[in-house]
Amino acid sequence: MSSFDFESLIETIPDYPKPGVVFKDATPLLADPEGFAAVIQALAEPYRDLGVTKVIGSEARGFMLGAPVALELGAGFVPARKPGKLPRKTVSQEYALEYGTDELHIHLDAVHAGDKTLLVDDLIATGGTMVAQVKLIEHLGAELMGIACLMELEFFNPRGILAKVTDKELHSLVKVK
Repeated sequence: MSSFDFESLIETIPDYPKPGVVFKDATPLLADPEGFAAVIQALAEPYRDLGVTKVIGSEARGFMLGAPVALELGAGFVPARKPGKLPRKTVSQEYALEYGTDELHIHLDAVHAGDKTLLVDDLIATGGTMVAQVKLIEHLGAELMGIACLMELEFFNPRGILAKVTDKELHSLVKVK
C-alpha cells in the first residue's frame, strides 16, 4: 500500500453542489504529478498479478483513473458511458438514482467471455454505477477481478451494497466516514 498522503490533496467543499452536501474534490490530487502517479500505482497494485485484460471506468471521472490504471496493468480500457454516447451496438444496464434511474452502456464487442475485468472509479457512495457495471460484465460473460476506487464514502455502506452482487472486495485508498 502506498505511503502517499492522498487525503492531504483532496479538498473538502461544503454545500456543493447543493446545501448540505460535502463534496470531496480530488482534482488537486490528480493535478499533482507525484500524487497522480501514486494514485494510479496504488489502485493497480492489488491486481498486478491477476491477469487483468480490461479495465472499465464509468463516465466521466472513472475515465481519469481507469485509463491510466489500464496502462499500468497492460490492459485495455473500456468506457462505461451514458445513453447515446457510444456509436456502435451497446449493452446497457439501468441503475437507481436518488430520484429516478439512469443507465450505463458499453460497446457490445468491448468485453468478451474470458476477459478478466477490473472496475475503477474516483468515488463510490451508494454503489449504483458499480452494481450496474458488475451486471454488465456478468451479462457479457467476463470475469470480475476487483473493484478499485480512490475514495469510499463509508456512511453509504457501499461494501454492503456490492456484497449483494459480487464477492469481490472493494479496494479504496481514502475512506470517508
